[in-house]
Amino acid sequence: MRPEERAAWLRAEIERHNRLYYVEERPEISDDAYDQLFHELKRLEEENPGLQTLDSPTLRVGAAPVGSFGTVRHRHPMLSLDNAFGEEEIRAFDERVRRFLASGDDVAYAAELKYDGLSVSILYQGSLLVRAATRGDGTTGEDVTENARTVGGVPLRLASPFEGDLEVRGEIVMFKSDFEELNRQRIAASEQPFVNPRNAASGGMRQLDSRLTAQRRLRFLAYGLGFVDGEDALPDTHLGRLDWLMSLGFPVRPERRACHGIDEVVKFVDEARASRAELPFGIDGVVVKVDSIALQGELGSTARGPRWAVAAKFPAEQAMTLLVGIGTQVGRTGAVTPVAELEPVFVGGVTVSRATLHNYEDLARKDVRVGDTVIVQRAGDVIPEVVGPALDRRPAGAVPPSAPTQCPVCGTTLTRDEGMVALRCPNRQGCEAQIQAKIEHFVSRKAMDIEGLGEKQIARFLALGWLTDIPGIYRLEDLKDQMVELDRMGDQSVGNLLAAIEASKSRPLDRFIYALGIRYVGDRTAGDLARAFGTLNAFRTATFDRLVEVPDIGPRTASEIEEWLEAEENQALINGLLAAGVRPREADAPTGDHLAGQTIVFTGKLERMTREEAEAIVARLGGKPSGSVSKATTLVVAGPGAGSKLVKAEQLGVPVTDEESFLRSLPEGSI
Repeated sequence: MRPEERAAWLRAEIERHNRLYYVEERPEISDDAYDQLFHELKRLEEENPGLQTLDSPTLRVGAAPVGSFGTVRHRHPMLSLDNAFGEEEIRAFDERVRRFLASGDDVAYAAELKYDGLSVSILYQGSLLVRAATRGDGTTGEDVTENARTVGGVPLRLASPFEGDLEVRGEIVMFKSDFEELNRQRIAASEQPFVNPRNAASGGMRQLDSRLTAQRRLRFLAYGLGFVDGEDALPDTHLGRLDWLMSLGFPVRPERRACHGIDEVVKFVDEARASRAELPFGIDGVVVKVDSIALQGELGSTARGPRWAVAAKFPAEQAMTLLVGIGTQVGRTGAVTPVAELEPVFVGGVTVSRATLHNYEDLARKDVRVGDTVIVQRAGDVIPEVVGPALDRRPAGAVPPSAPTQCPVCGTTLTRDEGMVALRCPNRQGCEAQIQAKIEHFVSRKAMDIEGLGEKQIARFLALGWLTDIPGIYRLEDLKDQMVELDRMGDQSVGNLLAAIEASKSRPLDRFIYALGIRYVGDRTAGDLARAFGTLNAFRTATFDRLVEVPDIGPRTASEIEEWLEAEENQALINGLLAAGVRPREADAPTGDHLAGQTIVFTGKLERMTREEAEAIVARLGGKPSGSVSKATTLVVAGPGAGSKLVKAEQLGVPVTDEESFLRSLPEGSI
């Protein structure tokens, strides 16, 4: 094959794989195989000057730096959207639309995710990319053409021929996994990590050297059109046009929906908010558009933005506030961690006054100091954390905090395990903070589920000397008369508490194992252990060799479990609980083999049962419930709000079904 023929084939083949990866999310080859194709094309072009074309994938590595960005005037302004905060304002938008259209009927809407990145406009002429521009002030943006060529998902040539001009609009984003890897690299190079993916993406697109942009692994997600020649020939709905853009090779996310009426829109917004943390990229809301292009034309625009669209905004996941102090927290495993005391701030849908600083090495790396204005982050149900300081607002005289050398609760000299960053208090049995944290974990909902014995009540009983260890929970009945005399207790609340303690004596084995608080053993791992060993006696005598045979139990976790079980104090804990009448129920043996050999993942909201109940059904029928999607997964059951797990299942070709279909497939009487 002649060089020009081989180069043409390589260009087409590489772009086909780009489309499979970025648009269809079903890659056919490994990264190494892709790199081999890319480097072969690059070598051919270097050896044969003149072979490189304007749509060559080798242009994605970037070009020499430019002195500054030029400006681009948008043919059609990139208008901002009005915001809607909460259901009431979403419904008010619908009322305005129907009032303007003089329609008493429900309106058909298109609902899609609002990406948290940098908006750009990309112009194609004769199917070739010729210019890309940022949104700027909506009328004029910066020319970032060379940078756009390096972004994943931006076609250099359209997959289908298009005569004339086509302007595609979308968002430049950085996936969370790429953001984390970028920050790992920056930390290793002693560089300041980025605050969030949005800033990293925006900064990446504003590099004067497009070779630096290429290193950011940015991605383009299309969401609409600007100017188009021959627009009348296009689909007459917004969702139809998104499908058309996909046929041209643009990435369009599957999380979009045709909604008949505002009730369906509200439902989609709720589902998107629930799945926000699971998505592989950041979003800050949902964009709601009248789906009909003709009705969009009737509604028109104001000076600010279109009347036919609104952004249903989510609570910000980041906010800025004052760091008023740095406290110290001792956990149930003895880990001593710094905690930020904050001026209360509303972030992620709640008011936050305390946030984690992870560990003292992380605190020093971030260079956070008392008096700083700090960026606080809360994504989904994740514990609020301090991302970093706003250095331009640092007050004079702010000094770096120092790590403690003694436990702030019991005064014991702190230690650090070899190869670990966390400081630890080794006084496991005498440190009141560790005792309280262990008891709180033991009584928590996923563990022994003792309602009425919360943080404040545990602290109260510890102060009175009524609780000194976990088995002491089951001796509280002897103090019934004294408890009744306490403020805010009384006969009924004491009776309820003692009944809950009694009921906890026969919890399932997996809950008991989880309640023990062994490091690295979460509720899912506890379930795997309970199914593998069946009885408490078999588990408490488990060896390392037997533990690593349990699916999903790696050497580190197995070693930690074995070490925990070998400690006399922990065997004494189990003996003390048994002496107090605790009798964990043995793990139920499968009642059938209908799901034998299957690994099933549940994601999104389940309507007819809890996640725990669904996973229990899988285990009873001989299957393995799992919390993550992998090549070993045989089925994903997806409900409303399914996010990254559903996307990964589609990438791996794992079969996906809904809750109703899954339940119908089960044998009669198994639910």
